[in-house]
Amino acid sequence: MQSSRSKPCSCPSLKLREVASMYFTLVAAFLVILVVALQGSAPRQSDFPYKVPLDPQGLLELSWNVSYPEQAVHFQLLIRELQFGLLFGMSDRGEFENADLAVLWSDGHSSYFGDAWSDAKGQLHMDSQQDYQLLGAHRAPEGLYLLFRRAFSTCDPKDYLIEDGTVHLIYGILEKPVRSLQAINVSALHGGLQRVQLLKPNISIPQLPRDMKTMEITAPDVVIPSQETTYWCYMAELPEGFPKHHIIMYEPVVTAGNEALVHHMEVFQCAAEFDSFPLYNGPCDSKMKPERLNYCRHVLAAWAMGAQAFYYPEEAGLAFGGPGSSRYLRLEIHYHNPLVFKGRRDSSGIRLYYTATLRPYDAGIMELGLVYTPVMAIPPGEDNFILTGYCTDKCTQLALPAAGIRIFASQLHTHLAGRKVVTVLSRDGRERQVVNADRHYSPHFQEIRMLKEVVAVFPGDELITTCTYNTEDRSRATVGGFGILEEMCVNYVHYYPQTQLELCKSAVDPGYLHRYFNLVNRFNDEEICMCPQVSVPQQFYSIPWNTFNRDVLKSLYGFAPISVHCNKSSAVRFPGEWEKQPLPSISERLREPGPRCPPAPGPQPAAPVPLQLGQLRR
Repeated sequence: MQSSRSKPCSCPSLKLREVASMYFTLVAAFLVILVVALQGSAPRQSDFPYKVPLDPQGLLELSWNVSYPEQAVHFQLLIRELQFGLLFGMSDRGEFENADLAVLWSDGHSSYFGDAWSDAKGQLHMDSQQDYQLLGAHRAPEGLYLLFRRAFSTCDPKDYLIEDGTVHLIYGILEKPVRSLQAINVSALHGGLQRVQLLKPNISIPQLPRDMKTMEITAPDVVIPSQETTYWCYMAELPEGFPKHHIIMYEPVVTAGNEALVHHMEVFQCAAEFDSFPLYNGPCDSKMKPERLNYCRHVLAAWAMGAQAFYYPEEAGLAFGGPGSSRYLRLEIHYHNPLVFKGRRDSSGIRLYYTATLRPYDAGIMELGLVYTPVMAIPPGEDNFILTGYCTDKCTQLALPAAGIRIFASQLHTHLAGRKVVTVLSRDGRERQVVNADRHYSPHFQEIRMLKEVVAVFPGDELITTCTYNTEDRSRATVGGFGILEEMCVNYVHYYPQTQLELCKSAVDPGYLHRYFNLVNRFNDEEICMCPQVSVPQQFYSIPWNTFNRDVLKSLYGFAPISVHCNKSSAVRFPGEWEKQPLPSISERLREPGPRCPPAPGPQPAAPVPLQLGQLRR
């Protein structure tokens, strides 16, 4: 009789190890299909809205997009002339030492991609946590496209934390095959750096009016000088009787082929107190430049490499034209020409979009930070010296409307020693909000940046701007002032509605600084001349900068009363008592934002990804 039990299955039994092997094989196959799909065609340009040339010749072009939900940046790197690979990455100030790198290299036969880091000596190491995730590689007529992804924060101590503000990107080209990643000699690479704002704000584009017109302020086919750095000035003139309009948007106009040479551009409006200005066209530092052009300082537009169009909020526009407004504009272009190209012609500039249909509010620009004065100084040899400027509650109480103002954009500014700039809003003694912060600030990369969220400032609020400086390469004190080797600490905030308040800044009380000079003089055998005819800079220059003199100056700036400049656009202070004002008392400070670590994907092997790119150039 046949048993009621079913017959045993003739299929071979699968062990757990075999099941796991099949699973990972399927996953690998899926990844291959995914990579092949990515390699099938060049990505759509709309997928990567931000673009910047990395090198002066334009052989390396970086495009990227930002995903705030994923907390990640997706990169597309176009290599127009691939040799034996390249390094791409980020570091604190653009150094190749202590850098976080994505590396493509070839031994002459096979190619590899991996996440690496460099130590203090520039030696490369494969990262134990592979956070530059390769998404695909694709050859096209214009070159090789590499697609890869990187989270803002990886919580890997060897990785760079991508945050708001300036990011120093570095690149290096491998001109010879290398046996391994460790064999790459960073010091022998042909490389460089590019500064960008990677984390662009996710702002919706406002509706533009139908009567919008455009005006281009461009250089008149100038020959770019064959030197590394040139600031070019060109004067333009609005039509006679040009009525009041609102600028609602502007964007760059860059001559094709010069994308890697035009570093940044600004349009300034001249002072209305002068009836006319010379129509100059030439280098800004030329002895032939008319002195009167120094009165063209009111910023209308500013653009830096990597930036896109700038939009004003729908309810506000920047006024220009009409009574009380100068007809004269100054375009300033910074050409960065490290390869010293000769004979390049350029007609770059800025395109203004404007309307005669005025919006509800005029936008205004207000200066925050420190007054341009030598009483604020930085000793030589400092790696991290801090100065702070205050827009006090007394000033905002007097000068701002009851409904307050709304800050929507900001331009940070220092001279060559500046390394970090932060402006914080304080209310009732408590820090409430960061207005703008750049912890990797560079004086060589300054642009007007739209804020991720509008900041409301009310009467009685305080705006505190702190700048950090490095003077390790200097042998004497650096004082505040207008000269490039002097220093500034400024935040130009763009806001609405416009008020009479144009400048809200501070400096240490001069009387207390005089007491400082007296004190250090007694402790340094009368080395400092206290004669009335000796200027403040000369007194700073004569100080022997020992530890005591440095610490006392830091302490002075941290407790001494301040002189507050609460100024109207006429440069006249609002009525009130502004001398010897106490420093704002802050009882609660904002916590430094910590890195947001993504979910751990599990241990990944510290091994490069092989790429089939064919025979590379010999």
